[in-house]
Amino acid sequence: MIKNDIWINQMAQKGMIKPFEPRLVRKVDGLPVISYGLSSFGYDIRLSPAEFRIFRHIPGTVVDPKNFNPDNLEPTKLYSDSNGSYFVLPAHSYGLGVALERLEIPENITVICIGKSTYARCGLIANLTPGEAAWRGHLTLEFSNSSSADCRIYANEGVVQLLFFEGEPCQTSYETRSGKYQDQSEVVTLPRV
Repeated sequence: MIKNDIWINQMAQKGMIKPFEPRLVRKVDGLPVISYGLSSFGYDIRLSPAEFRIFRHIPGTVVDPKNFNPDNLEPTKLYSDSNGSYFVLPAHSYGLGVALERLEIPENITVICIGKSTYARCGLIANLTPGEAAWRGHLTLEFSNSSSADCRIYANEGVVQLLFFEGEPCQTSYETRSGKYQDQSEVVTLPRV
C-alpha cells in the first residue's frame, strides 16, 4: 500500500527524512522554486548543491560498471543567478547528482524515486531509483537530458518525488545483507560491484 502524508510526517519526526519540510514549498523568500517537501502521497526531495557530475567521452574507453573509471564523470560548476543555484546538464547527456535529504527507510518499506513533471516537460528524465527496506543515506540521483537544449537543474529545490510502499516485513533487508550502497554520504556514489 502507498503511504500518505500523515504517515510520512509521523515517520519523518522519527528521523526517516532529514531535513524534513512538512509542507509543499513553492516559494522561498518570495521567489518561486521547483516544489519540494511533503505532498499527499509522497515527498519531493531536493538536489544537493554539494556535487553534480556529467558523463564525458574519453576516446578509447568504454564505461564498465565492473571497473568504473571515475575520469568518465566530470564535476560541473554550480552557477547562481536571481533564479537560484543550478547545474547545467548539456543536451543529450547524462549526469549524476545527490539528494540533499538523508533517508532512513523502515524495514517494511520500499521507496520509489520518480521524476517531477516540471523537469520532464523540459526533456529531463530522472531514472527510476529504489530505496530498499532498511536502506540509509543520501540517494545518488541519475538524470538524462533527452532534449536538444542544455537544461538547468536547480540545487536546493525539488528534483524527484519519493513514493513509499509498505509490505510485509522482508526476511533480508538491505541493512542485514550489508548492501553495497548503505550509508551513502552527500556526494555522488560511483557504481560498485
